[in-house]
Amino acid sequence: VQLQASGGGLVQPGGSLRISCAASGRTSSRFVMAWFRQVQGKEREFVAAIMFNGGITDYADSVKGRFTISRDNAKNTGYLQMGSLGPEDTAVYYCAASQLVIRSNFQSHSAYAYWGQGTQVTVSS
Repeated sequence: VQLQASGGGLVQPGGSLRISCAASGRTSSRFVMAWFRQVQGKEREFVAAIMFNGGITDYADSVKGRFTISRDNAKNTGYLQMGSLGPEDTAVYYCAASQLVIRSNFQSHSAYAYWGQGTQVTVSS
């Protein structure tokens, strides 16, 4: 399974951005998909996750109400819609996926077998 993240860029504070994660290879609509982010010198941080049918989502407290995770299984693509962005959201964003991730492990990066290469999001005026 290969994951390709895209859509990052420079955005002004208060702005919005949508990043995407395209999956290829032996994909499964039953994968849990997630987004993590990392600032250089810091640990990778959970952002959001979504169950295969989209029925269950989970968000880090820092992004609740501002970010929305979604997926289109027909396109094997996941999305992260980000709003009210602030400088603290600046990071490299990584998409991840795996089967058999139970909900209590959504926020654990070790639960995910497949990772994309990351896309840089910079929030600055």
